[in-house]
Amino acid sequence: MPAALIDTHAHLDMKELAADLAAVLERARAAGVARIITIGTDSASSRAAVALAEGHSQLYCSVGLHPHDARLFTEALGEELVRLAASPKVVGWGEIGLDYHYLYSPIDAQQAAFRVQVRLAAECLLPLILHVREAHEDALRILAEEGWHRGVFHCFSGDVAVAERALALGYYISLAGPLTFKNAGLLADVAKHVPLTRLMVETDCPYLAPVPHRGRRNEPAYVIHTAARLAELKGLELAEVARATTENANLLFGLRPELES
Repeated sequence: MPAALIDTHAHLDMKELAADLAAVLERARAAGVARIITIGTDSASSRAAVALAEGHSQLYCSVGLHPHDARLFTEALGEELVRLAASPKVVGWGEIGLDYHYLYSPIDAQQAAFRVQVRLAAECLLPLILHVREAHEDALRILAEEGWHRGVFHCFSGDVAVAERALALGYYISLAGPLTFKNAGLLADVAKHVPLTRLMVETDCPYLAPVPHRGRRNEPAYVIHTAARLAELKGLELAEVARATTENANLLFGLRPELES
């Protein structure tokens, strides 16, 4: 068994996982996944994430409003998220950011909600969990302007040049199931290029199941496949990658290493 892994991004409140959560968590433990961060994407899922984390010792969580729903951001919602963030199980703010692929919310609404939430995260001293799709230029500009440079680009989808700019600002890069796909050329380059000291792994479950589970429901136990592919690309042992990515997550999210099993 390699050093304990941390799945830094999961959506355990979603019905695909909630229906058999106890079994999901047990499979994660059996696979060496010691802890999981379950992610808030709106008011309801942030409340659910906090409740889940407070009810399970291996779970932590985040709160935030996803860019898809940025048009719904209000001052009252921001205040609610700040209240939720007072839970000791909340270790991050997100997922927040910009998504220009679907444009479920207008660009101006996305940017406005993003800026406000970066400021709220800074006030709460919480690292950012960033969702950025086809919007890296604007996201990096806003982050540079706002000046809160603790966080991680989750399920990274940029190239090496974007990764270098994110690293220069102080952010981590998190890799998910797409790293294991046959068409992962750009991601493979990123994985090779980014120092191991700045990388994390995640599932983004129930989405993006890695090979050999691609096309099925994803779950935290499968993060080991992404870690194994990362180890292969870097020419390292899985245990070394597991240890390093876990240390990185501990450092960013303020988790105590001695709680691992």
